[in-house]
This record gives sequence, structure tokens and C-alpha cells, in this order.
Amino acid sequence: MKNRSVELVANAGAIHSVGDGFRVHTFFPSSYRLDMYRMSPFILLDYNPKIHFAPSQTPRGVGVHPHRGFETVTIAYKGKVQHHDSSGGGGVIEEGDVQWMTAASGVLHKEYHEEEWSKKGGDFQMVQLWVNLPAKDKMSAPKYQALKSAEINKYKIDDAGSEIGVIAGDFNGVKGSAVTFSPVNLLNIKLKSGTELPLSFPEKFNTALLVIEGEVLVNGTEKVLADSLALMANDGEGFKIKAVNDSVVLVLSGEPINEPLVAHGPFVMNTKQEIIQAFQDFENGKFGYLED
Repeated sequence: MKNRSVELVANAGAIHSVGDGFRVHTFFPSSYRLDMYRMSPFILLDYNPKIHFAPSQTPRGVGVHPHRGFETVTIAYKGKVQHHDSSGGGGVIEEGDVQWMTAASGVLHKEYHEEEWSKKGGDFQMVQLWVNLPAKDKMSAPKYQALKSAEINKYKIDDAGSEIGVIAGDFNGVKGSAVTFSPVNLLNIKLKSGTELPLSFPEKFNTALLVIEGEVLVNGTEKVLADSLALMANDGEGFKIKAVNDSVVLVLSGEPINEPLVAHGPFVMNTKQEIIQAFQDFENGKFGYLED
């Protein structure tokens, strides 16, 4: 069976601010041929490379804003983030935790540095994914999945400490902790130096890997450094990653949702009329209330 090859490697380039608490590089959608369809069902990947925040008595973050039509998935690697939304979801995500918020028919939410962490400051490193919803689920009820690190199902690779946190999907019989609306695999992989790991996903699944720490070789030849994204071609199923040194890699693979996409700001729907309706519903207070 033919190995899946590397289509491109993208390095984290220009950083922009989201609110005053997040300094992110948007890997997609972007100019890397990675539009909102190329990585479907994943429609946005914002990566906050490791930076140090000085202590602050006022927590930095993003104020109240709406979402409709998709899910946000936030993975904490360094630092702590607090979240509240108008559907009653909320809490603190710490290192290793995952926050999976289904905006669906519409929520207001806000995200900011956890208060006590903000007072001390420290290293901060996060990933946020937007996962599209099929048309039939876009107006379903909002929900919130708080996945604590200790509760995320793990697959042990070896006795040296290499393991996979199966956030969503399945790996060798270990089921993901998150419930998803379409087939999605989201794996948080820790590899000790020299460890090689075979991976395999259906050929039609759009697949990429983001190196959070360290350096890996894909299929023995393609070097991918920390803070870089490797997009895998849809030309096979299996491929291998080998850690050049101790590494952390986020792998995302999912079945594309082959439906029209219309996006405007915080809304991702299937038609222009649905986007107009989203703005009208937001302005008419149908997303609920959340104090800024």
C-alpha cells in the first residue's frame, strides 16, 4: 500500500493578536493553498507559539463575541485559560486540558488568562481549531465538553514515556474522549527521542501534523521543526513520524464535509442568507447574554 506523502511544510510566520491575550499564527485558512476546504472538516488553525507573559493584575484575553455553525477546540500546552459562554459552559483549561465548545445555533463567549496565573505570568502556548459542522447540525443546541488531561484516554507507545492522548477518534482501539459530529481524529502525541510511530488514516481524510516541541522526520526524509505544520497529501493512508529529539506533535485527520461554505467573521454557514440571518439573530439577542 502506498505511503501518504508530505504535500507541503509551512512554518509559523507573521504573528497577529487576538484580543490582548493571544499571539497567534493562522496556519489555515492561509496562502499556503490551505483554504477552508483543503483541511475540511477543520476550517481554522490558530497556533500561539510559546511566549512569556509578564505578570498582570488584569487578565488578558478576548472579550465577549459570538459564534455560530461550528465548534472551537482549544488545547493548552502552557499557561491557563478561563472561558465562559452564554449557554452556561465554562471553566479553566490547564496544561494538557482540552476545551471543546460546540457553538452550533449560537453562543456568546469570552476567553482570557486565568486570574491567578495572570498575576504570576509565565510561558503561554495554545492551539485553537475550528471544526465545521454538517449542515444538518449547524443549528443544533450548543454544548460544552471540558476534557481534563487526566481524563483524556491514552495509548502507551513504550516504557520510556512516549504516549498518545486520543482527544477524538480512535487509535489502536483507544477511543477518543470527545464526542464529534463527523469522523475526526485528534491525537496529541509525545515521542521520546528516536521513537518512530506509524500512523494511518483513510486516504480521503484530510490530514496534517503540527510540531509543538522538538523535531520530527516524516517517512524518514521530510524534516519538520517545532512551530511548523506538515500537510499530508491525499495519496495514501500510512506514514511514519520519528522524533529527532523529544517531541510533541498534534495530528489532525478528518473526513471532509463536502458542502458549500460561507464564512463571515465568527459565523460559518452554508449560504449567504444564513450568514445574514446569523447577524440578525445576534443583533436581536438570540445568542443569549454574557457579561463582558
